[in-house]
Amino acid sequence: MSQHALTLSRRDVLRAAAAVAAAGTLGACGKNNDDAGGGPDGVVSVDLWHGQVDTGKAAIDALINEFNKSHPNIKVVGGGGGVTADSMLQKVTAGLAAGSYPDVAYIFGSDLASLTKSPKVADLTGALKIDDYWPAAKDAVSVKGKVRAAPALLDSLCVVYNKKLFAAAGVPAPQAGWTWDDFVTTAKALTNPGKGIFGTGWPGVGDEDTVWRIWPMIWDLGGDVVSDRGGGAGKESGTAGKKVGFDQVGEQALGTLDRLRSEKSLYVDPKPGSEQLYQVFLGGRMAMVATGPWQLPELIDNHLDYGVVPLPSYSGKPVTISGPDTWTVFDNGKAKVQAATEFVKWMADPAQDIQWDMEGGSLPITKATAELPQWKKHSTETNGLDVFVKALDSAKVRPTITTYPQISQNLGQAIAAVLLGKQSPGDAIKQAVDQCNQVLAVPN
Repeated sequence: MSQHALTLSRRDVLRAAAAVAAAGTLGACGKNNDDAGGGPDGVVSVDLWHGQVDTGKAAIDALINEFNKSHPNIKVVGGGGGVTADSMLQKVTAGLAAGSYPDVAYIFGSDLASLTKSPKVADLTGALKIDDYWPAAKDAVSVKGKVRAAPALLDSLCVVYNKKLFAAAGVPAPQAGWTWDDFVTTAKALTNPGKGIFGTGWPGVGDEDTVWRIWPMIWDLGGDVVSDRGGGAGKESGTAGKKVGFDQVGEQALGTLDRLRSEKSLYVDPKPGSEQLYQVFLGGRMAMVATGPWQLPELIDNHLDYGVVPLPSYSGKPVTISGPDTWTVFDNGKAKVQAATEFVKWMADPAQDIQWDMEGGSLPITKATAELPQWKKHSTETNGLDVFVKALDSAKVRPTITTYPQISQNLGQAIAAVLLGKQSPGDAIKQAVDQCNQVLAVPN
């Protein structure tokens, strides 16, 4: 396999609140076909909406063909939905409301909890080998203690840096174990206004792409998205999650961003999707950027001399975030649920997982896949990929709670206000905490 095959579209962009909220009103709108089975030939058809493009689409199409050949009683039909993964939530939500929805869909992990308000999302508890997954993947598919999807894709967040810019500035390359103070100092040293070079960058529109990068900083400081998750990212107890968990540490995290802003070493991307930010980096005008393994193929294709290091920390202990995506199964009848579940289980087996990881741009869903000789060879041949895999050992995920999109929206506005110099870190975080606590106080 070529190292150039590793690619992902940008994801985890916060969708409109109306689309998310609509998932809670879908209870009686789905198909009533509990007795649905196979066709006249006994073959059960599984409608898959995957939303993949380019090499990701080629990878999933090849796997679908392989599955269909080895499972003569099931026929998976891919490519439905007519949208990319970024728009899948809206498409599926509309389909549920109209009573015409897929058997499996590619759903972002941050959207899963909201979508499970619909009873048409199948419960896969007991159907998957959940303990075989990396902890981050396991947490991402667990909602209120139940398994509500299968992991589809795994990533982690690290820092990629431009070796040429570091050498030109005479600054030593960053090393594992560095701190956020080191990061700020390094960014300032690499900034060169005369040449239009920034030390680093951050998405600035206030969407989920802006927000998810701040969580490792908050976790490292002892905070969390919500207070007391109730025993795990996928669980909620009667007392857990009634208030945010970043009220005491959010100001310090935002203060780090404010230092970068005030020292003019931070490029703030004014457009959704972060594409402009990455273009600045690819163009050799940014020294460091926090990103995931999906960025590696572009770096390789652009012949950029780059390195990868873990995220900095405040504590000296490694911590990062993973944003796993999911294969979510929908109830179109018992036979279809069983067939769809068979497909997503098959996709997680190392023999298939390795193909999807190498061709579609994911990190291994399980440690068993990471131990395969094919993956080790691929990792060795792809500069920096091993750093992203190792980071999974310290990766956490956002809690699978239905209120997360609203928390993200409020915190995103606070981060954007600081990045643009419109509010102090203290004022911005206080406003976000008040807004989020009001959301969490409402039973859901």
